[in-house]
Amino acid sequence: MMNVLEFFRNLPRKHCSSCGNVIQEKADCYGNVCDDCDHPAR
Repeated sequence: MMNVLEFFRNLPRKHCSSCGNVIQEKADCYGNVCDDCDHPAR
C-alpha cells in the first residue's frame, strides 16, 4: 500500500485549460485556469 504523502507527491502537475501553461500550486488551488488567463483585465 502506498503512503499518503507519496500519493500526493506523484500526482501530475496541473495545466491551464486555456493556454496549457503549468499552474503554480497554491494552498487553495481548485481552479483549472492560470493567473494570467484568469486576470480581470482580460
